[in-house]
Amino acid sequence: MAEVKRYLTPVFRGSFTNTVFKAEGYDGSEPKYGITAIWDPEKFSAKDKQRWKAIMAAVDDECMARFKKKADDLPGNYKKGVRDGEEKSDLEGFGKGKLFASLTTKMRPGVVDREKNPISHEEGNTDEVYSGAYFRATITVYTYENKGKGYALGLMNLQKVADGERIDGRTDAAEDFEDELDDAWLEEGEDEVDPLD
Repeated sequence: MAEVKRYLTPVFRGSFTNTVFKAEGYDGSEPKYGITAIWDPEKFSAKDKQRWKAIMAAVDDECMARFKKKADDLPGNYKKGVRDGEEKSDLEGFGKGKLFASLTTKMRPGVVDREKNPISHEEGNTDEVYSGAYFRATITVYTYENKGKGYALGLMNLQKVADGERIDGRTDAAEDFEDELDDAWLEEGEDEVDPLD
């Protein structure tokens, strides 16, 4: 069996992280784990540029092998795994100058932090993975021709490299309740009542 070629992505901002630890299927499709990667090519380091070039060269090779065209030359009805951030400019984190891709897999990905410590349900630290945090991933590149045609990036493993401002609309509970609670809501004669009873 041929070894699967894997690629290390440039650092990206994660979005739609709800399926990193729990596979979901849509419209009757097989459940998959995944994360949406949002890249800002203007912030790529020299090494990130090399990594991106290798990924896109692999995409072109796969597309040429199956469709006899490079990725940029595929017809409009083909699904492209890497897309322009302006397509989702109504969503926080996306927009002009950004590129994004849905990285998915049928097998649960390994997830580690910057020091390579596991992040998992077993470790009880899955809340470290959220939309807005920064990650990098190992991926595969493949083409498909079934219900549709196109190319995609498959998720192998994920590494969280930094925290970031949340882009999922969720707020911090401690910040939501910063105002001091007064007990005026207690009715007269109920001062001794423990509000948590």
